[in-house]
Amino acid sequence: MGDRWLRVTVLPGCVGCRTVAVLESWTVRDLKERILAETGFPVSEQRLWLGDRELSDWIKFGDLTFKNRLFVKLQSKGLKGGGRFGQTTPPLVDFLKDILRRYPEGGQILKELIQNAEDAGATEVKFLYDETQYGTETLWSKDMAQYQGAALYVYNNAVFTPEDWHGIQEIARSRKKDDPLKVGRFGIGFNSVYHITDVPCIFSGDQIGMLDPHQTLFGPHESGQCWNLKDDSKEISELSDQFAPFIGIFGSTKETFINGSFPGTFFRFPLRLQPSQLSSNLYNKQKVLELFDSFRADADTVLLFLKSVQDVSLHVREADGAEKLVFRVTASEDKALKQERPHSVKVLGTAISNYCKKIPSDSITCVTYHINIALEDESAKDRQQTSWLVCNSVGGRGISGKLDSLADELKFVPIIGIAMCLSGGGDEEKGAVSDFAGKAFCFLPLPPGEESQTGLPVHVSGFFGLTDNRRSIKWRELDQWRDPAAVWNESLVRDVVPKAYATLIFDSIRRLEAQRGADAPLSVDAVYRLWPDVSRVRARWRPALQPLFADLLQGAVLRALGGRWVRLEQARFSDLDERSERARAVLGYLRGAGEQVVRVPAHLAAAVQLAAPSDRPPRTVTPAWVRQVLRKAAPQGGAAEKLHLLDFVLSDRAYSELLGLELLPLQNGSFAPFSSSVSDQDVVYITSEDYPRSLFPGLEGKLILDNLKPHLLAALKEAAQTRGISVVFLF
Repeated sequence: MGDRWLRVTVLPGCVGCRTVAVLESWTVRDLKERILAETGFPVSEQRLWLGDRELSDWIKFGDLTFKNRLFVKLQSKGLKGGGRFGQTTPPLVDFLKDILRRYPEGGQILKELIQNAEDAGATEVKFLYDETQYGTETLWSKDMAQYQGAALYVYNNAVFTPEDWHGIQEIARSRKKDDPLKVGRFGIGFNSVYHITDVPCIFSGDQIGMLDPHQTLFGPHESGQCWNLKDDSKEISELSDQFAPFIGIFGSTKETFINGSFPGTFFRFPLRLQPSQLSSNLYNKQKVLELFDSFRADADTVLLFLKSVQDVSLHVREADGAEKLVFRVTASEDKALKQERPHSVKVLGTAISNYCKKIPSDSITCVTYHINIALEDESAKDRQQTSWLVCNSVGGRGISGKLDSLADELKFVPIIGIAMCLSGGGDEEKGAVSDFAGKAFCFLPLPPGEESQTGLPVHVSGFFGLTDNRRSIKWRELDQWRDPAAVWNESLVRDVVPKAYATLIFDSIRRLEAQRGADAPLSVDAVYRLWPDVSRVRARWRPALQPLFADLLQGAVLRALGGRWVRLEQARFSDLDERSERARAVLGYLRGAGEQVVRVPAHLAAAVQLAAPSDRPPRTVTPAWVRQVLRKAAPQGGAAEKLHLLDFVLSDRAYSELLGLELLPLQNGSFAPFSSSVSDQDVVYITSEDYPRSLFPGLEGKLILDNLKPHLLAALKEAAQTRGISVVFLF
C-alpha cells in the first residue's frame, strides 16, 4: 500500500499545541527535527511522551498502534537537577471568559463583525437568525447534535485569505499588529461572539472551520477542526447532517461543495441553549431580536466612515423556511456625484499606503464627499434617508515627529474623519441638523453613553486607541500618563482633527456657492452651525479648537450681507437687532455702500473673539464707524433711511463727530449738514413751545423738523448745547 500519511498532534508544552503530518516510516527523531525547524526548540531538549511512556528517538510511527491520529506530549528535559520551569498561559476557556467579562454583549458584537467585513474589503453584510433544525444522524460526534438548531449567521461577500484563517486562530494576538489597515481583525472584538455561541463556524472559499474552545468535540486539546471542500470531500459527504447548515443559504448549494469553493464568507453561531463552562448566557429568538434592536439604535451612522461596506441587512428565517427582512441600511451617492466617493477612497488609500511606507509628506491629505444613508424598516414599511457630507483625512509622514513615532510603535495610522449631517429623515430644512449631538467613532460608532459624546456639532471618527473592552477612547489619566495609545489619541485630536474639520467647513462653503444645494441641502446657517460652541465641547476635545479656529480665520468663512464670503480682516460684525426698523435701515445702507457686514450666531462670534489674532481683533458695526462710512458714501435712500441713520449715529452722544454729515432733517423736507459755522446762513434752529414754528414763516429751510421722535429731538437739543455745532435751540 506504500507509506501512509498520519497526523500526530503535539499537545501543549514548550511550543504550544500543533498538528504535524508524518509518514509511517518517520521516526520520533524525525518529528523532533520537524519541531526544531518550526520552533527552534533543540532536539536534545525534547522529550515526547505517549501516555506514561517516553518515546525513544528511533521508534517508527508505523509501529505504534493508532488509527489516523496520534496524540503525544512534549516536555523539556529542563535544568539539571530540576524539571520544567516558566510561566504558562491560562486555559483557553478561562482566557475567553475574561474577554467576555470585559466586553459586554449587545449591538457592538454585530458592529465588530461588520468591521471584520470592512477589513476584508467586503461591500455587503447580512445577519440572519435561522430557526431551522438540521439532522443529527451523521455528525462528527453525538455531542455536535446540540449545535444543529437555531443559529445566527453573518455573511459578507469577501473571501478569507490564508492570513485570515491563521489570524482567527491566534486568539491573543490581533492581525492588526502586522497590518495597521486591519483594524482589530479577529481580535477581542470577534471573540465577543462567545456571548452567543460555544462553537463558532466559518465557511469561506474552499474551507469550513469550526472552533471549540472547550476542546472536547474534536479530541483532547483540539480547539477546532477544518475541512477542505475538495481534499476532505469524502468525509464531508459522509457527515452530511454536520454540513447541512452550510447548504441552501447565501447562495451556497450542493454544487458549491462539488465545485470546491464558496465566493464569500459566512459565520454560523449556533445559539447557546444550555450553560457551558465558557458562559451561562443562553440565547433564543427574543434575545437575537433584542441584539438586532440594539444595533438598530445607531444603524443610520454605521456606514458613515466605512470605505468598503455599503449594505447591511438583518433577516429572520422561520422554522418553515420563510425568510423576511427585518432591517436594512445602505449607503449610496447622488447620480451627479457617483464617482466622488470612490475617487476619495482611492486617494485615501494612496495616502495611507504612503504613510505606512514612510514616504515623507508635510501635509494632511483631505477628501470630502457626499453620501446618502437609507434605512428600510420592514415593521414600519417606510424608508428614511439621511444626507451627509464627510471629510476623511490622513496625516502626512512628517507633520509631527511624535505622532510618527507613536504610529510606528502602535502600528496605527493617523486617520481622521469628520461628518456633517445635512438632513434627517423627512427634514425639509436646508443644512445641518439643529442641536446635533456629535459622537466619537473608531470607524464604527462607539457604544452610546457619556464616553462617546464630544460636544461637537459633527461626528468624529479616527484610528483611535481604545480601552481593553473596545468601548471607549483611551485618554491620559494620572495612573497612565505615558500610555502610548492615550498620548496618540491626544496627538490626533490636536494635530489632525483641526485640519480635517476646517477642510469640511471650507468645502461646505465651496459647495454652497458653486452648486447652490444641487448636490446637498446646504445653507449659510448650516455652515455656521458647523462651528463648535466652545461652551459645549467636552474637555478631551477642546485642544482641537484653537488650531481649528486659527485655520478657519485664514480663509473667507464669514458671509457678508451682500452675499460674499469674506475674511476676518474684511468683516464688520453686527449685533444689531434686525427686528427694528433702525437696524434694518442701517444695515441696508452699509450693504449698499459696499461694506462687508456680517451677522453670525453667538457661538461663532465667541469663537472669533477667542481665536482672532491680537493685531487683527474683530471689528464691529458702531456709530463711530458708520459716521466714517457716511463721510465716504452718502445715503441713497429716502428721508426715512436718513432719520434712522441719524438716530444710530447720535446713539453714542459723540456729537462733535457729526460735523459734515448731511443728516439734519429740516422742516421743508430736505437735510442739512452738521456744521460748525457761526454764519447765520449755516445755523439751524430747533423751535420750542415758547418759540413755535408759527413765529418763523418762510424759514422752513432753517428749522429742524418738528415731528421728530421725542428721543431723537432730545438728542439734537443736547447736541445744540455742544460747542462747535451750529444748531440753536430756541428757548
